[in-house]
Amino acid sequence: MKPLDTLDWISISLYFLVLAGIAVWVIRKKEDNTEDYFLAGRNIGWFVVGASIFASNIGSEHVVGLAGTGASNKLPLLIYEIQAWVVLILGWVFLPFYARSGVFTMPEFLEKRFDARSRWLLSIFSIVAYVLTKISVTIYAGGVVVSALLGIDFWTGAIATVILTGIYTILGGMRAVVYTETLQAVLLILGAAILTYIGLDRVGGWSSMQETLGPEYFNMWRPATDPDFPWPSLLITSTIVGIWYWCTDQYIVQRALTARNIKEGRRGTIFGALLKLLPVFLFLIPGVIALTLKMRGELQWDNPDEAFPVLMSNLLPSGLRGLVAAGLLAALMSSLASVFNSCSTLFTVDIYKKLRPNAPEKKLVRTGQIATVFVVIVGIIWIPIMANISGVLYEYLQSVQSYIAPPITAVFILGIFYKRINATGAISTLVMGIVVAVLRIVLELVKDNLDPDGFLFKIGDMNFLSFGAWFFLFCLLFLTVVSLLTKAPDKEKIINLTFGTITEEEKQNNKNSYNWLDIAISILIIIIVAGVMVFFNGS
Repeated sequence: MKPLDTLDWISISLYFLVLAGIAVWVIRKKEDNTEDYFLAGRNIGWFVVGASIFASNIGSEHVVGLAGTGASNKLPLLIYEIQAWVVLILGWVFLPFYARSGVFTMPEFLEKRFDARSRWLLSIFSIVAYVLTKISVTIYAGGVVVSALLGIDFWTGAIATVILTGIYTILGGMRAVVYTETLQAVLLILGAAILTYIGLDRVGGWSSMQETLGPEYFNMWRPATDPDFPWPSLLITSTIVGIWYWCTDQYIVQRALTARNIKEGRRGTIFGALLKLLPVFLFLIPGVIALTLKMRGELQWDNPDEAFPVLMSNLLPSGLRGLVAAGLLAALMSSLASVFNSCSTLFTVDIYKKLRPNAPEKKLVRTGQIATVFVVIVGIIWIPIMANISGVLYEYLQSVQSYIAPPITAVFILGIFYKRINATGAISTLVMGIVVAVLRIVLELVKDNLDPDGFLFKIGDMNFLSFGAWFFLFCLLFLTVVSLLTKAPDKEKIINLTFGTITEEEKQNNKNSYNWLDIAISILIIIIVAGVMVFFNGS
């Protein structure tokens, strides 16, 4: 690793000055009410919504982890990054239901569709899941990046970034988060694009890279018998996780809910989907470039997760290196800020407000700020435990999400598409799903101590993608059977909240919220996704 020089530090300082300027401007403009603090006053345009969706998603765990995936022969995990078409499902299918219901949070939507039990359970479960899959992973990746870039130890880097991000998130709320994320998205795309271009030039182009690594390295489709990435399970489970993450998760959906109307919200998701096509080229390819240079003896790193920062520090000229370093810090800070704000929204709106329905608006905002601090502390405590579950960071993230996503995805999909699904079915599926997910994580951690011929060992040792696919099927069946065996839902629980019960007026409002251009861009995105899937087939 080359140390940063004066020009690099000037670039990083300029970035932080602009960021501070935006944060101060937003903090001065904000009002002390919950709609402004948690949903930016529901008055955001499509460009900021889309950039915020992208920046929330692309955290340092993607930059570090996706490059690590490219550098460690785990290319099938690329499928999680070309799920841009699932972002379209949020805008075209789910968002109209969420917007019509006027909710702040996803658990609040479950209460409107089912009952308060589902809301309580999903709120608490989501906060725990954020600590497991988002906060700790982001802090860990941020520590790797910051310590590699600035030459300081891991914990100092991780904690300094958390505190800095926490300050503007706590003070500025959602409005500070979405505006700073727009700047961070632009900077990250620019920096990573420059690195990819210079890197490809350094290795002698794509064909030269294929010669060094062999064409089979570029195949994301492994046989169905592959022990790590069987393609049918990969395709099914990545879609289940994609729908959970993009269409039902507070972390992402909250960005679409800040839009001033359904039209802006949907366009924001289409723009977000368009941006989501970029990570393959901006982060995965640099990892492959880093591996190529390592195999040629031109670059040295020990852990695949170091591939991106090492490549950046060795290939980029002075000044530009600082800009890309700032982009990496931006990625880390944007995803941390998003999850901090989502956690405080869930805790304040779904838990605290339920217990204290008459609490004044200022008190609710203050509670959200305190909740953020607690979540940060728990996330830091979880990092050492997280390091034991899976080798490469990105794979850890996907494996845990494969256990969490199936029950929640099943409840949301069937809840919207099948009006016979009731509250008893929903709460039973969520409880069963949480128990199974926890059991699987525990068994995965202790499987070496179990009888290799026993049932528990087989559950703990089963491929995480295959487990996710079968678990989702079981959740769908379980939810349907329990709902059919119990009382049908009341009429007010399904009107305008499920397909087949939407009023003619609402149908017309929905039709007026898009035009031919929205449809054309959406189709183009699906064609590009299919093209990427065909391109990475090893031929």
